Amino acid sequence: MSAQVTTRVLFVGATALLVAAWACGQPPAAPDADRKKLVIIGFDGMDPDLVREFMAAGQLPNFAKVMKTGGLYDLETTVSPESPTAWASFATGVNPGKHNIYDFLVRDPADYTPDLGMVTRTAPTFLWNWIPTSRPKIKTMRGGTSFWVTAGQAGVRSSILTVPVTFPPEDVPNGELMAGLPLPDIRGTMGTYHYYGTDVSRFEEGDSEMGGIVRRLAFDGDTARARFFGPPNPVVRVQLTALREKDQITDADRSAIAELTAKQDVTLPVTVTWTKGRGAADIDLGGNKVTLKAGEWSQWINLKFRVNVFVTIEGMTQIHVRKADDDLQVYVSPVNWKPDAPPLPISSPARLARDLYKSLGPFRTLGWSESTMPLDEERMTEATFMDDLYRAFDDRAQVILNRLTSGSWDLLVGVIEATDRVQHMMWRHRDTTHPSYNAAGAATFGGEILRVYRRADQFIGEVLDQTGAETSLMIVSDHGFHSWRKAVNLNTWLVEQGFMVLKGQTTAADKTLADLFGGGGQYFEDVDWSRTRAYAMGLGQIYFNLRGREGQGIVSTGDEYRALADDLSKRLIASLVDPDTGTPIVTNVYKRDDVYAGEYLHNASDLQVGFADGYRVSWQTTLGGAPKGVVYPNMRKWSGDHGGFDFAATSGMLISNRPITVNSQGRANIIDIAPTVLKHFGLPIPAGIDGRPLR
Repeated sequence: MSAQVTTRVLFVGATALLVAAWACGQPPAAPDADRKKLVIIGFDGMDPDLVREFMAAGQLPNFAKVMKTGGLYDLETTVSPESPTAWASFATGVNPGKHNIYDFLVRDPADYTPDLGMVTRTAPTFLWNWIPTSRPKIKTMRGGTSFWVTAGQAGVRSSILTVPVTFPPEDVPNGELMAGLPLPDIRGTMGTYHYYGTDVSRFEEGDSEMGGIVRRLAFDGDTARARFFGPPNPVVRVQLTALREKDQITDADRSAIAELTAKQDVTLPVTVTWTKGRGAADIDLGGNKVTLKAGEWSQWINLKFRVNVFVTIEGMTQIHVRKADDDLQVYVSPVNWKPDAPPLPISSPARLARDLYKSLGPFRTLGWSESTMPLDEERMTEATFMDDLYRAFDDRAQVILNRLTSGSWDLLVGVIEATDRVQHMMWRHRDTTHPSYNAAGAATFGGEILRVYRRADQFIGEVLDQTGAETSLMIVSDHGFHSWRKAVNLNTWLVEQGFMVLKGQTTAADKTLADLFGGGGQYFEDVDWSRTRAYAMGLGQIYFNLRGREGQGIVSTGDEYRALADDLSKRLIASLVDPDTGTPIVTNVYKRDDVYAGEYLHNASDLQVGFADGYRVSWQTTLGGAPKGVVYPNMRKWSGDHGGFDFAATSGMLISNRPITVNSQGRANIIDIAPTVLKHFGLPIPAGIDGRPLR
């Protein structure tokens, strides 16, 4: 049994995470009979214009019921309008300069390499590369104080459920918290899937651009064997890190690195039995045997990864057979942490996740729980994606409803992300001008966004059934959405304009997420930093190669910095145009000191580009790449987005069953939610909060 395992270790990103005891939370405060309850339900990415469109058509009756006694308002979002940034401002009531979350990625200015921008990690140590002697540490990068912590200190009982930017879980006085994004999978990533197929060529085998492991199934008779890649071996990773960080790497070191790299992952055997035309396959994954017909999903399968006699890592996955006729195609989901036996606490108190598991059974713990990348990389059909997305929706919904009916709270906050993911993948079916639009696809899937919004409305109906009219209810989204018709290689444009200089005429190979998480990737290796003044990374962030900050910086602070900011801003708006239409691609460029303020200002990008509707930075730009060509049609299934778009045109949404006070533009702001909650409970608003109460 998992409870009998002495030590569990999980490597997250570039480090390993050991099991640690998690202290129980404080006992709940005594109920206050006069305290009015407040429920906040978040739907990531829910667009206010679509809500109005669907509501006018009578498709969202429960939303209409809520706003009847309050209203529907645009909710201004953050610069940039990205989920981690916006939800961090939602929680703290401050601008990103005070909470430090600007993007999914951050870069190390010393060597320009990217990493996940929400947590920091410290590796464990091992005696004789065998016995763990110290625990790793994982810490959120988010600053500021969550409104539920402030309220809890004053005795308000709260239940905080799968809100983004809540991993690792913080202790909530008089409350409980189930963590959300960036809670990783067993490999420490946002979600690494496996795809095994007879249709995979030798050239396709390997790591996909955005997080898949693709392997060919080669049958000997009716049997094929492969490997399933679990968590990186924490002992090996510690050794690899030590070798790679040496000042001088010898030939012997290189040989050792190559040898260690070959065994850096803990794997399980996969055996598949299948014959052409059968329509089903027998799959044995690490001793877990299932038989699945084409189109079927397995139940959750528990997996154990044995690192050594001291270290065992557990997780759970599901298998889907896409085809089993002339070809066999098998998809295996990212390995989620088991709620009842996570390798690191995923809730506070730790017993909350276990109690939910006992009550609900298995549910997804992965922060990014929808299968967007398998669909985008065509390893999953659209019908399967939608089926899986509804499962993800229901997993989040059942957790929220379970705690809602417990009654032991004054404040409940729960977030569901499926609304965001369906728009990322299905927007092209409602935009006839999108380059990947086709009538047949639209006829089949053109209504999927509406259907998910209707499921959200149904969920609000379930919430209303459990709460009375005396309970205040707010429905919140962190940002809106845009069509993404064309991709922009922002670094390539910087090269063409002379702000970035390359060595020679060619650029490096495309980057992958495996480069980022694997610890051995190289970035900007063809850049001549002695002549480069600016570079792009993330969703529209531009950094200056600043002397004293970047490892090879050449731009001085003061007049030179300001002149570069002015020049780049003007050129981005005037010169970065669509070569086919002459349309400006950028509507606004925001300078760091104009939009951010606070103790984390130094971590912000120097410029944040606000793209016009239809345009977004390319995937390679997000990882710092500079491929050939500046603008090209987005033919991928990931066809809607928000990150990097002009925040002024990407507002989220607020529906309240109580009247609120809006600003002169008829809007509220996402930083206003935190002080509104505190005022609701009659609490003083801390001086450092940037938002204002709406009631």
